[in-house]
Amino acid sequence: MQISSVNDVKIYNLSYGKSLPEWLSDRKKRQLQKKDVDIQRRIELIQDFEMPTVCTSIKVSRDGQFILAAGTYKPRIRCYDTYQLSLKFERCLDSDVVAFDILSDDYSKLVFLHSDRYVEFHSQHGYYYKTRIPKFGRDFSYHYPSCDLFFVGTSSEVFRLNLEQGRFLNSLQTDALENNVCDINPIHHLFATGTSEGRVECWDPRVRNRVGILDCALSSLPEGAEYVPSLPAISALKFNGSLTMAAGTSTGQVLLYDLRSNQPLLVKDHFYSLPIKSLHFHDKLDLIVSADSKIIKIWNKDTVRISKSHYRTRMLFTANEDPKMNTFYIPALGPAPRWCSFLDNLTEELEESPESTVYDDYKFVTRKDLENLGLSHLVGSSLLRAYMHGYFMDIRLYHKVKTMANPFAYEEYRKDKIRQKIEESRTQRVQIKKLPKVNKELALKLMEEGDDEAELASRKKKGKALPSILGDDRFKVMFENPEYQVDEHSEEFRLLNPIVSKVGQKRKKKLRLLAQQVAADEEEEEPEGRASSEEESSDDDKSWVEEVREQRRLLRQEDRDRQRQRRKEVDRNTVLQPQFYQIKAGEEFRSFNDMARKQRLQKASLEDRLKLEEHTGTSNMADTAVGSKQLTFTLKKGDKSDGRTLLSTMEQLVQPIVQGGEEAPRSPEDIFN
Repeated sequence: MQISSVNDVKIYNLSYGKSLPEWLSDRKKRQLQKKDVDIQRRIELIQDFEMPTVCTSIKVSRDGQFILAAGTYKPRIRCYDTYQLSLKFERCLDSDVVAFDILSDDYSKLVFLHSDRYVEFHSQHGYYYKTRIPKFGRDFSYHYPSCDLFFVGTSSEVFRLNLEQGRFLNSLQTDALENNVCDINPIHHLFATGTSEGRVECWDPRVRNRVGILDCALSSLPEGAEYVPSLPAISALKFNGSLTMAAGTSTGQVLLYDLRSNQPLLVKDHFYSLPIKSLHFHDKLDLIVSADSKIIKIWNKDTVRISKSHYRTRMLFTANEDPKMNTFYIPALGPAPRWCSFLDNLTEELEESPESTVYDDYKFVTRKDLENLGLSHLVGSSLLRAYMHGYFMDIRLYHKVKTMANPFAYEEYRKDKIRQKIEESRTQRVQIKKLPKVNKELALKLMEEGDDEAELASRKKKGKALPSILGDDRFKVMFENPEYQVDEHSEEFRLLNPIVSKVGQKRKKKLRLLAQQVAADEEEEEPEGRASSEEESSDDDKSWVEEVREQRRLLRQEDRDRQRQRRKEVDRNTVLQPQFYQIKAGEEFRSFNDMARKQRLQKASLEDRLKLEEHTGTSNMADTAVGSKQLTFTLKKGDKSDGRTLLSTMEQLVQPIVQGGEEAPRSPEDIFN
C-alpha cells in the first residue's frame, strides 16, 4: 500500500505492490510472503482483481455489490462480488468491447457495444441475444422511460433500438459528420450528443426534436489565440442535476455549463493537451472529477481549486494499460464501504504515526539558498512559507529566479555530470599498483595468476601461496633491462604463443576446478569417464597445432609479400634501356615474331618439336610390318639452319635397331649415305 499526501489530503493506493504469478503454488507464495517485505505490506482488497493484458473500462452496479470490468486479450468480461471479495464469473467475448452498461441493479442485465458493430445482450445465465447496428459505434445511453438504446458513432445519425418492441426505430438526424459521446439527463431525460466538430446537440426523446446546440469548441479556446490548428472535438459528456452539464474536449479542457446559457460557467484546462476520457460529479462535496490518459484531477466547480478525491465518495477504480486495476481510497471523504470496513481501522493506525507534509508544486529552500538567489527580502511575505529550517516557495518562481541569477547553471550541471561519468569509468578499470617499464604485459599476466593462486591458497586450510616471479631477484633483470623486452612480432614468439596460451588456459582451468573442490570441501573420486578428459586434451592439442600451422602460413605469406614488395621497388628503381639484336650471316630477317617463334622452338622438348613437325607435314613417323620405325621428312629449300636442326633431332631419335642380326646405323649421316 502506498500513501501520498497532496494538499493535506491523504490518498491510499491499495493496488500498490508486487503481484504474485498465478502459477506459483500456495507453499511458494507463503515462503515469498515471509521473506519479501514488499509482499508483506501488500493489500489484496479483491482477489485476482486484474486482467490478462489490459483493462479498458470498469463499472459498479447500482446496488454496490458487483464490480464489472471489460478487458483484453482475449476479449472478456469479469464480475467481482464485493461481499465475497473475489471473482464471481468470467465470460469471454468474440471481439473487443467499446462500451458497456448495466441495465439492472445487479449483473443480471448487461449490454455490450463491440468494435465490429455488434450489440450483445447478456442475462444472468450468460449470452442472450446479438444484433448489429449500421455504422461503427463509439458510445451509447439507455433511456429508462421508453426502454430505448441510443447509439452514436461514425455517422451523423443516432440509432435507436427499442428493447420492449425488439426492433430499431427511426434514427435521429444530427448536423455533425460524426458523434463521439452521448448522455441522458437522469431527471428530465434530455438526450445530448457530443460531435467531432466541437458541438453538443440536445434532443427531447419524447418528440424526437432537437431543442438546442452548444458550440463548445470556440468557448474552449484561450483568449487572444491567433492560430488554431483544428477545432477541438467533444470527447466526454456528463449531466449533473437538471441544469448542470460538463463537456470535455479533445484538447484537454473541461467546460461547465448551465443549460439556460450558451456560455460556459468556467473552463478548466488540464494543460496536457490530451483528450478528456471521463467526467463525474461528486454531489456531497460539490466536486468534479475529470480524467485524461495521464492524470485525474478533482476540483471544486465554484472555486476551481484542485483537490484530491475519489469517485463514489470513497473508492476509485481505474482501468489502465496494465494487467492490474488500481484501487484508491480516501478516508477524508467518509467511512469505507461496508464490504471493506476494516480499512478505517487500518488507516487510523497509519495516521497516528507522524509523517512529513509534502506540498505540491513547491520547492524547499534554506536561508542560505535565498541569500544566493538574492531573495532574502521575501522572508515574511506570502511568497515564502516557513517550514522546519527553511521555506517553501513556488517552483515556477524558483526556476525563474535561478535562471536570472545563474544563466550558466546548465553548463555547470553538464560539466559535473561529465566529470562524474569519467570518475565512474575510472573506478571500473583494473587497479594496478606498480608495473615495470620492461615487459609490462608479462608482468600483468603474472600478477593476475598470482592473485588467483593466493585466493586458492586462502581457501585451503593449510595451503601456502607460491612465490611470484616478480618478487624473485633472479628474474629481476628481465623486467629492468630493455634487451630482455619480448618482441611479440618476431617469428619465434608467434610460433610459441599458441602453445603458451594453451598451457595458460589449462592452468586456469585446473585452478578453477581446484577452487570448486575446496569450496565444496569434499573429496570426490575421479569418474570412470576418464577417456573424455583425454579426448579433451587431444582436442586441445589439435587446436594449438592448428594455431601453429596458421601462424606458419601467415609467416610464409608475409615473407612472400615482402619479396614481392622488394621486387617492385627494384623494378621501380631500374631504368629500362633498348636492346639490339644481330642477324647471323645467311639468314633472312622476317619479323620479330618469327625470331621469337624460333627461340621457343629451340627451348621446346623433342616430343613437342616432333608433334609440331607432324602437324605442319614436315615429317611423318610410322611403324613398319617388322616392328621398326619409318621416318619421312621434307627439307626446306635454302634453309640450312633447318637442316642442322633436323640432323640434331635425328641424332636424338635414331636408336640401335637390329634387323637380320646386323646393327642399324647410329647417325643420320649413315642413313643419308
